[in-house]
Amino acid sequence: MNEGAVRTAERVLDLFQGARLTPTQRRIAHSLVQHASSAAFLSAAEVAELAGVSQPSVTRFAMALGYPGYPALRRRLRALVDVDAAPADNGDNATQRALRGETRHLEQMADQLGNLDAVHRAAGLLAASRPLPVLGMRAAGPLAAYFGYFAAKVFPDVRVLDGGGTMLLDRLDQARAAGATAMLAIVLPRYPRETLELIREARRAGFAVVALTDSAVSPAAEYADVVLPAPVGTQLVFDLHTGPMAMAMVLLQAMCDAAPEQTQGRLEEFEATASRRHIFEA
Repeated sequence: MNEGAVRTAERVLDLFQGARLTPTQRRIAHSLVQHASSAAFLSAAEVAELAGVSQPSVTRFAMALGYPGYPALRRRLRALVDVDAAPADNGDNATQRALRGETRHLEQMADQLGNLDAVHRAAGLLAASRPLPVLGMRAAGPLAAYFGYFAAKVFPDVRVLDGGGTMLLDRLDQARAAGATAMLAIVLPRYPRETLELIREARRAGFAVVALTDSAVSPAAEYADVVLPAPVGTQLVFDLHTGPMAMAMVLLQAMCDAAPEQTQGRLEEFEATASRRHIFEA
């Protein structure tokens, strides 16, 4: 997306933040965000075709957001598309604009985290799971490894699932057999199909799923017990994951807060071991 399209998508996404949507309604919302500039001018039937749902589902979706019907929602969408939200030209180059966009994302996240209920619920589910599987495929792989590295300093059996193929299902089965009750799934655009398939399989196996993903209407949200949205930056050739990384550490902090004695004991044990083995220079 170009910068204007990104801003439009973000404004449309704000309409759905905090709304309790069914899986079908999330699919509609996701389609509207992905096609924000053009979807605002489509009929209900055309939106239904775009999202792969029925036309009455689009009407019910609009009503779930508090509008009397889809025409009223469409008027709101058109107003958002027409808004000139471009910042004043201050001479920034494209790189500076991209990084300032990340600053806005972090400010948006900070506002949303005024209510920590979802974070605390996710932390409770994950902190109680032994072992703790952490799923991250493709672009999400490095973030899953980052989270797993620090989580393993406190929680005794963190298993990062970042490889594909049928062996991934074997590892999920092994975690379940070992007593795992919850899984953290880090799901970033472009939403790998095998990631979503594994999340569905985890739900069938009885796992509680926490999804750390780019928006509340991500395809992963349909299968998650708790969704932690963290927007990604899209103004460079490849996405910036500043927001998801920050959310991962917010979640880990909440998990540590949920088990303070264990956290303190494990960290002290690690520091003693690191000192004895001279792991670090300073």
